[in-house]
Amino acid sequence: MLFSLPLPNNPYFCPLIFILLTMKKSLAFLLLLISVTATAQFEKHFYNKTLRIDYMHAGTAGSDVYALDELIEEPYWGGSRTNLVCPFDYGNYKFTVTDTASGEIIYSKGYSSLFAEWQTTAEARETRRAYPENVVMPYPKKPAIVDFYKRNRDGQWEKQFTLNIDPKSYFIKKERRHEFSFFMVNEAGKPETCLDIVFIPEGYTAEEMDKFKADSRRLADFLLQCKPFDEYRGNINIYGVEAVSAESGADIPGKDIWKKTILNSNFYTFDIERYLTTYDMKSVRDVAANVPYDHICIIANSQVYGGGGIYNHYALFTSDNPFANYVFVHEFGHSFAGLGDEYYNSEVAYEDFYNLSIEPWEPNLTTLVDFDTKWKDMVPEGTPVPTPAGDKNKYPVGAYEGGGYMTKGIFRPAHDCTMKSLSYNNFCPVCQKAIREMMEIYIR
Repeated sequence: MLFSLPLPNNPYFCPLIFILLTMKKSLAFLLLLISVTATAQFEKHFYNKTLRIDYMHAGTAGSDVYALDELIEEPYWGGSRTNLVCPFDYGNYKFTVTDTASGEIIYSKGYSSLFAEWQTTAEARETRRAYPENVVMPYPKKPAIVDFYKRNRDGQWEKQFTLNIDPKSYFIKKERRHEFSFFMVNEAGKPETCLDIVFIPEGYTAEEMDKFKADSRRLADFLLQCKPFDEYRGNINIYGVEAVSAESGADIPGKDIWKKTILNSNFYTFDIERYLTTYDMKSVRDVAANVPYDHICIIANSQVYGGGGIYNHYALFTSDNPFANYVFVHEFGHSFAGLGDEYYNSEVAYEDFYNLSIEPWEPNLTTLVDFDTKWKDMVPEGTPVPTPAGDKNKYPVGAYEGGGYMTKGIFRPAHDCTMKSLSYNNFCPVCQKAIREMMEIYIR
C-alpha cells in the first residue's frame, strides 16, 4: 500500500513528496518528448524499409579501392527509429548518411569486415584481392549523400568513397532473390524497440528444416540465459529463416570437403582451420531481408569446432560442436558489441594487428596509452596497473597483459572472460557493461 508507514511529524515532508512526484512526472514527460521528437525525425527523413548498398572492396595490405555494385530496396527496417547516429566510435569502417538539402547527418553506423582482417595477413603484402561487402540503412525519402570512411593505422578516420543517392531512381532494385518463410524463435515486441536477431541456416537441406528449428531454439537459449543478455530476454526478438541448401554442412578446404550451400561458407579462412566465414555477403543479406533485423547470426550445420564474428557484419558458428554454447556467445560478442579477442596464445594469420601507440577501438582492450577512455573508472582503488596475473583472485577488474593476439603491449580487463577462453556465460564486468550499453541503443 502506498505510504503505509506513518508520516513523520515534519511540516516540510508533504511539500517534499509533492516536489519529488512533480520531478518524476517532469522527467517522464521529458523522456517521452525526446522519444516523440526523435521518432518524428525518423519519419521526416526515412521510410520504414531498408536501402542496401552492395559494393566491392579491393586492394592490398596498403591500398583500398571501392566500386559500387548495386542498390537494393528491402521491405523491412528492423533498427531503432530514435538512435540513428551511433554514439560509439567502434569499427574499422563507418558510413554516414547526410541529407543533401540541409547538410545534416541523419544516420551513421560503424562496422568491420573480412577485408580489414585480410589486409593484416602476409598474403595481402603480395596479392590483390576483392571482397563483396554491403551496408544497410533506413530508406531515405529525399536525396542523400553516403560517405564511407576507413580508420587508418593511427586511429583517424579517412574518407574513402562517396555515393549520391536518389531514392526515386528506377535503378534501385526491388526484386527479391531469396524469398523464404520464417518463424519466431523468441518474440518480445515491436522491431523498433527490440534487438532483432535473425538466425540463418547454412548447410541445412529441406529435410533438415526441423533440425534447424530445434537448433535455433537451443542456441537461442544459450544466448538468452547468458549474462547480461538474460536481463534483456523481453527485449530480444529472434527470427529463423527457412533457407534451404542443396547439401548439408560447410566447406572444409583443408580436407577437400566441398558442399553446395546457400551462403558458401568455409573453414580455413586465411588458412586457419577453425576460422569459419563466408565471403558471399550478397546471399547473406538476401536471406536476412526476409525479416526485420539488426544482427545476423548464421548457424552452420556441422559438428566441427569453429566460427567467426565481425562487428556489425555477422556471427557464424556451428550447430553441434560440444562448445556450441561458448562459440555462439563469443562470436556474437564480436558482431554485436564490438568486443575484441582477449586471447594471445592461439594460431592466427594476422601480423601487427594493433598499433601499440594508440588505443584500440574495441571497448575491452587497452594499450594503456589513454586508459582513462577505457575502463579505468571500473578498476577498484589500489589495484596495480598493469595487474599481476598472480593477483587474479584479488582484483576481478584490472589491466592484465596479453590480448588481441599479442602477449605484450595489449591489456584485458580480467584474468579470464568468454572473450578469452572456452568459458560460456563468463563475460567479465567490462564486457558486460559494453553489451548493456549497446543493448540500450536498440531498445530505447
